[in-house]
Amino acid sequence: MPVTTNPLRDPRDKRLPRIAGPSGIVIFGVTGDLSRKKLMPAIYDLANRGLLPPGFSLVGFARRDWANEDFGTVVHDAVKQYARTPFSEEVWRHLAEGFRFVQGTFDDDGAFDTLAATLKELDDTRGTGGNHAFYFSIPPSSFPVVCKQLARSGLAAHTPDQWRRVVIEKPFGHDLASAQDLNTVVNSVFPPESVFRIDHYLGKETVQNLLALRFANQLFEPIWNAHYVDHVQITMAEDIGIGGRAGYYDGIGAARDVIQNHLIQLLALTAMEEPVSFEPKDLRAEKTKVLSQVQLPKDLLASTARGQYTGGWQGGAKVVGYLEEDGISPSSTTETFAAVKLLVDTRRWAGVPFYLRTGKRLGRRVSEIAMVFKRAPHLPFSHTDTEELGANAIVIRVQPDEGVTIRFGSKVPGPSMEVRDVSMDFSYGQSFTEASPEAYERLILDVLLGEPSLFPQDEEVELSWKILDPIEKAWSRKGTQPDSYQSGTWGPASADAMMARDGRVWRRP
Repeated sequence: MPVTTNPLRDPRDKRLPRIAGPSGIVIFGVTGDLSRKKLMPAIYDLANRGLLPPGFSLVGFARRDWANEDFGTVVHDAVKQYARTPFSEEVWRHLAEGFRFVQGTFDDDGAFDTLAATLKELDDTRGTGGNHAFYFSIPPSSFPVVCKQLARSGLAAHTPDQWRRVVIEKPFGHDLASAQDLNTVVNSVFPPESVFRIDHYLGKETVQNLLALRFANQLFEPIWNAHYVDHVQITMAEDIGIGGRAGYYDGIGAARDVIQNHLIQLLALTAMEEPVSFEPKDLRAEKTKVLSQVQLPKDLLASTARGQYTGGWQGGAKVVGYLEEDGISPSSTTETFAAVKLLVDTRRWAGVPFYLRTGKRLGRRVSEIAMVFKRAPHLPFSHTDTEELGANAIVIRVQPDEGVTIRFGSKVPGPSMEVRDVSMDFSYGQSFTEASPEAYERLILDVLLGEPSLFPQDEEVELSWKILDPIEKAWSRKGTQPDSYQSGTWGPASADAMMARDGRVWRRP
């Protein structure tokens, strides 16, 4: 399928910005929080940075009885509140000329016929060239009917000169079987190269910098293996509760919500071999090799932990526990904290455990990958000289305060030989004048460019579920309530016990 490129760009100059060619986006579920807080602001920010074509179009599809002007007001309010870049009346005016709204339900043939006519009008008047992306900001249960309607109305059909793409938000199913069913449904309408599964974590600058850190520097590659690395900790901690997401979150839980997609993808990028190139097929091939070699510990209950937050104090405010949240059953067994130990059965990583954890209402909001190294085999110091010395570590901070920290031992100034941990810190905010774009900016632009490197395909999704499904089944067979932990702490005692059994401790980010 052809990729639309900017004819004014010299392809030899990789430093020039990538600008989308004639195109538009249709958002299903345009009235939801994701659209308002992330998608609409990201589209404006792309326009403000000059990365969208002059005739770009945005079409909203929902049940609301809105005119085009009403939709424009909704987008305007969302942009003013959530956009990353300053508001420009000129940019807004040009962008808003391409806004359209189509009212209807997913089972309404007439609404999809109207949508088809609307896109044809935009092709004629805005020059979108028949190139349209369909963004599914909707529950997976609605995928089959929307895909069927797109096929029936001819909206999914593409030609050598026109592309049609579909963008899917997580969750990609709730287990392996449902993920395979979803893949079958979507692939019956769109070819695999036209399916873009959004994992917004992969669009973050720091995640991509992990690839630069590993493969653009000779410094790290010699020690990025089992000879030197003791273990790896990958953490995504949130200091908020479930907010208004009870309907989505209850019954899903922390492991399905975060570990199956975000954290397993970070594991793959951390553990994979150097790709032949950074072309999408080569990058995906190396990630797939790693995921296919992930092994589960024999005792799943001893090597995992799950928890549920209780009430407490956080950020100076008193907060309720999960079971007291609006819309949550008092008997819910859904976990809000999950930790798992995984092994990667390759020559590079044999014997190195990867510990993945995520949770809500934890000590602070932070996401990081910590490569913790083995201690030096010989320390020519007395015990008292090094009693405050910890393990060396390379920590990639994904959010917030994006950057990289290297922790190592250094002598404390003074007459005695005392060695203590110090940190050498790289911060994006201090090293570069340009602010990092939001993940959705990068990912939406990649969809319009037809650049699929940061989007997991069928095999990656299914391999991730093959890793998580046995853990979920073990928890289900145990049939007990998740261990409680107080809001504002770092999870249940069982998570610490899991690490202690291996003679290790969790980092406090």
